[in-house]
Parts: sequence; C-alpha cells; structure tokens
Amino acid sequence: MDSAAASEPALRQHFTKETAMPSAASPLFRCPVFDGAADPTVIHRRGTGEWWMFYTARRATLATDGVDWITGTRIGIAVSSDAGASWQYRGVVEGLDPEDSPGLNTHWAPEVVWHDGRYHMFLTWGAGAPRTWAEQTRRRLVHFTSPDLEQWEFRGRVDVGSENVIDAAFAVVADGRPRLWFKDEVDGSTTWSAVWEGPALREEADGGSGSIAVGRPGRRETVGRWRAEGQVIGLPSHEGPNVFRLGGWYWMVVDEWRGQAVHRSADGLAWTRQEANNGLILDAPGAGADDATYGRHADVVTQGDHAYIFYFTHPEWQDTEMANGLADPARAVREQRTSIHAARLHVEGDALVCLRDLDAPVHLDPALLAS
Repeated sequence: MDSAAASEPALRQHFTKETAMPSAASPLFRCPVFDGAADPTVIHRRGTGEWWMFYTARRATLATDGVDWITGTRIGIAVSSDAGASWQYRGVVEGLDPEDSPGLNTHWAPEVVWHDGRYHMFLTWGAGAPRTWAEQTRRRLVHFTSPDLEQWEFRGRVDVGSENVIDAAFAVVADGRPRLWFKDEVDGSTTWSAVWEGPALREEADGGSGSIAVGRPGRRETVGRWRAEGQVIGLPSHEGPNVFRLGGWYWMVVDEWRGQAVHRSADGLAWTRQEANNGLILDAPGAGADDATYGRHADVVTQGDHAYIFYFTHPEWQDTEMANGLADPARAVREQRTSIHAARLHVEGDALVCLRDLDAPVHLDPALLAS
C-alpha cells in the first residue's frame, strides 16, 4: 500500500475529532423532478452565503425504449445555504435555446465559473430530444455570461473545428491564458483543449466575433475566438474533464466509466497520468447510500490545502445494456436514476488522494477559494 492510501484512516480520524459533526449526507442531492441529476458543477454566489449547483437534469423517470431520457434535458439548479451540507432544488435555467430552435432541446454538462468580473457558463447544446444516438450527430459548445447566476446572456458558439464536442471545462493555467478542455467524440472520445485569443473574455462589441452563434439575432457576441490546440489526453476513451490547482500542481480528472482518471501537470499544459491505483480515484465503492459504485463526471471546488470533488452515480445500474425501456419500465427507471455525492481531495507529494466516505458534512468556505 502506498503512503497516500495508508494515510486515509488517520486523516479521517483527525477530521472526526476536529469537527465532532455528523456524517455527510449520502446522497448529497437527488433531483426531485426527474431523479436524474448528473454532471454537477458547483460555484459560490458572490455577495451571499449561497452555493449553487448546476447539473444535467436527465429525465430518469421517463419510460422509453430510446435514449430520450438522456437527451431533451434541461439544466437544473440546486442551492445550498449551509456551506454545501444540504441542497434544495431551485428549478431550471431559462433562456439557453436559440430563437430558431423552440421546443425541447438537449442541454448537457454545464461548466459555470467566475472570471473577469462575471459568471460564465459553457454548455453542450444539441437540437431536439432524439430517441437514438444516430439522430443527434452534431453537438456544440456554447457560451453564456451572467451577473448573478440567474439571467444568462448568449455570447456565441465555441467553434473548435469539430462537430461533436461535449463536456467543456474552463481554467486559467500557468501561461495566464483562458483555456477550455473538452471531449471530442469524433477523435475517439479523447480530451482536447482550446485557448482564448483576443481581448479579455468579458469584453464585447457589435459583430466581428470569432465565436459562431447558434442563433440569437441582434445579440452581441464576445470579441475574439477559441483556437483549438489539439489532443491533450489520449486513449483510453473518457469524458468530463475538470481542471484545477491544488498542492502546487495542476490536476485534470476525467471520467473513464470506471472511476476518475487523474492527470498531473506542473504548468497545466503537459500532463502525466498518476501512477497510484492505475491512475484512478472514485473507482472503489463508497459506503454511503447510493454510493456503492464508481463516481462519474465530476467537478472540483478547491479550499486551500484541500478540495471537494462533486460527482454522480448510477446506484442501481450494473453496467449492463440499458435496454429495458418499455419492456420493464420499473427496472428501467431504477437503472436510469442518478445521485450527486461529494468526496474530499488532498495532495501528498505528487499524488492526489481521495477520501470518499466523509465523516463530516461538506463545508465550503468562500474565503478559501483560489483568487
């Protein structure tokens, strides 16, 4: 056993003694509408005591023989007023569809960050709610901004040269330039990056944008463009990259559908897969309710010398073919449902260590956020 893994019991005992608090809620959140909360991203609402979670609101309660419980999704909102210990449903984000695409469309995997004086949302958008994957072969990344996390303004399409990209992650790394990392499904479901070229991301002007709109006649678009840089993380196939800085390193976690694969970087540009445990965290079952399977598509909130990783699980799906649909609707709904959970991260040397079974509630402090 490596030293990082051996230290986890001691770490757990330390936190229990220091906090003397009840165990963390498990699951942390379930969507009360469709029971399909997935792909969470968590952010502090500045000037308040609130933390907001945006998530893909899959329609897990839909009995269907297709995949339209995964498509045709809205972006759900849950809000915590107790530092992330508990979450209450707050509805869905409005105004994310182009004017020329009314009706039910597909919204996936929001990335919401604070940058240059405003909130930014990067979102995967697809037309309609197709019942087969073959019907939706084009997915795009789109960009919105907001002053308050409630009202969102379209800024443009993030054009990275591929017609089937999803799961954007945003960060500014060592060279000081804003970047996106995303899954390119055309390239074997690998992670690529794009760098921002132009004035500050918050600056606007009429026309002249390198961002291509999905519709919004008369709206202003961001000046500048995203330039694709190429593949960053290759095979095995994966999705859901998330980039953050902790313990003197940049880290990227990606969902390999067997846990989160960990990659480390000194500058956020060149990445090395972590060696311990085949590079995986959240691969072994947790002890909490709904958490006895691997963790999927995650988001990380750093808190000084530690961080919280928010992820989702399919508690009752055993990785068999999800084809029950109308033949066995009750079983299909059980397998389709998802739950949100949280674990704690810290760094030991050059290894990222994950403490999955929290003995104290999540406690997010805005004063500990990286500036």
